[in-house]
Amino acid sequence: MFVRNDSKCFRFCRSKCHKNFKMKRNPRKVKWTKAFRRAAGKDMTIDTTLEFEKRRNIPVRYDRSLMATTLKAMKRVAEIKAKRDRVYYKKRISAGGKKDHEKTRNLVDVQRNIELVGSKDLQRRVLESQVVEQQGDRMDTEKN
Repeated sequence: MFVRNDSKCFRFCRSKCHKNFKMKRNPRKVKWTKAFRRAAGKDMTIDTTLEFEKRRNIPVRYDRSLMATTLKAMKRVAEIKAKRDRVYYKKRISAGGKKDHEKTRNLVDVQRNIELVGSKDLQRRVLESQVVEQQGDRMDTEKN
C-alpha cells in the first residue's frame, strides 16, 4: 500500500500495477488496465453488481445464517453479472455489425452513382469488380 502526502491511499492488485504507478503511467492510457477498459467503454461501469466487489474494511462478527445467505447472494450476483455481461458484449458486437452494413451500403451507392466520382482509375476498378461479380453470378446460375 502506498500513502501519498495528502493521505490518499493506493492499494495495488499486483507489483506490475505498482511499478507502472511509480513510472507515473496514466492507467487510462495503458490498455490492459481496468481504468482503460471502463474509460473506453469496453467494460460495464454502471451496474449494481459491481457494488459487491468493493473492499470493505469493517470486520463483521461470524454468524452462520448470515454466512449462508451471503453465499446464496454471491451465487445469484455472479449469475446476474454473467447474464448482464453477455448482453453487454452482444450489444457491442452487434454495433460493429452495423458499421459493416453501413460500409456495404456506401459501396453500393458508389457503384450505382459511379459517374459522380471524379477519379477515372476508381471508376475503372469499380466497373471491373462489377464485371467479376456478374461472371460469378452467371457461373452460379449455370451450375443450378
